[in-house]
Amino acid sequence: MTTAIVVGSGIAGLTFALHATRRGVAVTLVTKGAADHGATRFAQGGIAGVVFPEDRIEDHIQDTLTAGAGLCDEDAVRVLVTEGPTRIRELVAWGVAFDRDPAGRLLRGLEAAHSFPRILHAGGDATGLAIEMALLRAAREAGIRIVEHAFLADLVVHDGAVGGVRVRVDGRATVLTADAVVLATGGAGQLYARTTNPAVVTGDGIAAAMRAGAEVRDLEFVQFHPTVLAAGAPFLVSEAVRGEGAHLVDDDGRRFAFDAHPDGELAPRDVVARAIARTMTRQGGRPVRLDARHVRDLPGRFPSIDAAVRARGLDWSAAPIPVTPAAHYLMGGVVTDLDGRSTLHGLYAVGETARTGVHGANRLASNSLLEGAVFGARAAAAIADPSGAPRFDSLRSLNEHESRFRDGAGAPPFTRAALQRLMWDHAGLVRDADGLSLAAETIAAWRAEATAPATVAEHEDANLLLVAQGVVSAALARRESAGAHFRSDSPRADATTERSASLVPVGAAC
Repeated sequence: MTTAIVVGSGIAGLTFALHATRRGVAVTLVTKGAADHGATRFAQGGIAGVVFPEDRIEDHIQDTLTAGAGLCDEDAVRVLVTEGPTRIRELVAWGVAFDRDPAGRLLRGLEAAHSFPRILHAGGDATGLAIEMALLRAAREAGIRIVEHAFLADLVVHDGAVGGVRVRVDGRATVLTADAVVLATGGAGQLYARTTNPAVVTGDGIAAAMRAGAEVRDLEFVQFHPTVLAAGAPFLVSEAVRGEGAHLVDDDGRRFAFDAHPDGELAPRDVVARAIARTMTRQGGRPVRLDARHVRDLPGRFPSIDAAVRARGLDWSAAPIPVTPAAHYLMGGVVTDLDGRSTLHGLYAVGETARTGVHGANRLASNSLLEGAVFGARAAAAIADPSGAPRFDSLRSLNEHESRFRDGAGAPPFTRAALQRLMWDHAGLVRDADGLSLAAETIAAWRAEATAPATVAEHEDANLLLVAQGVVSAALARRESAGAHFRSDSPRADATTERSASLVPVGAAC
């Protein structure tokens, strides 16, 4: 019997586990924290798919390609969109109760850069939680072995092939072996001082793959969500709120987003996020405001957001609320083919950990849950029938930057907070060669003086440093702006708007 270990318990990992088990693969799922505490449960916006008769596959494909700034893999996008409706129907069969009107028809939502309202939601703004709980319930009913609180320390590699994982469970080192390992550990949001990602998202899978020699790509493409509450701890305010008609306004009450794009608040996320950053700079670092006063039934439509807003002493039905950008999603990651295979035999990656080519330089809203479901299922099929061969385009490796700080001399002391501030300041919404070079030199010095990690927190720090080095190296190598990667020193930067943008201080948003 074929055996597989999947690391991660979000939509991608659970979809893989369910499909692989159905195909006769013996699956062990290991996850860093509690099984339901990954990034999937926090997804508010919904899942995109062509499920309404008025919508068209070609339109969803084109919307995805346009949002990706011309850098998507069109074959991957076509797979995502054409197989998406089947995966959505499967989620319904597994018990996901998508929102419906009184007649039982699916409700549809509109989000930025979509040409049609094709977004499905569950529980208003609790789509990810509904999916997470339904898939976990299905996995337990299927008898899938789930090991919680198991930290991925490294991959087991012999003769260039991956055959297992080294994990720490309750402080003890354990080796688990299998015919295939699937990384579904999410992205690396904790690289940044402000992020929508939970604390467990520290780039563990990507870093383990890099250490093992797998190819990574497109790490420079980090998406910043435009609207995160700027009162208290970061809390995402779904794009669906703007899709329902909420406006972004500056201190004078002016809708400034139209200065950057004719679609205003519903322009691609990178455009809106930079427009907010520019406005905050003009306002001395004060956050902009999201005006949702005219959106009907905020508590009913967005119950999770409404509760978070009111817990901070705000009433968004009576006054605009303060918002700011925050790191949200990593478009790059471990390079895979259309079936989840990495460049290392026996190693697969799915979900945000993978670089499928679907997202290009800027992810289209609500395509991430769809990607996890579609490519999780495809990876399961590939492992169950391993006769296929991986297919990759021309790959480029990341070049490590030489540090001017020899043996750590001259570099500031390392702390995770220092790394997060460095990345926010120099590898965030707006980058340039000088700032990226400083970041690269500092990170290289920190890595040079680092000792072998012993605790989980030290392993996480090492992972963040390695992935940060990859992000910065890739951002230095790509000299022209593209989507979420915006170089203010790029010859293609807009001289009247984008060149003047600067990332607001972290403290100004709090």
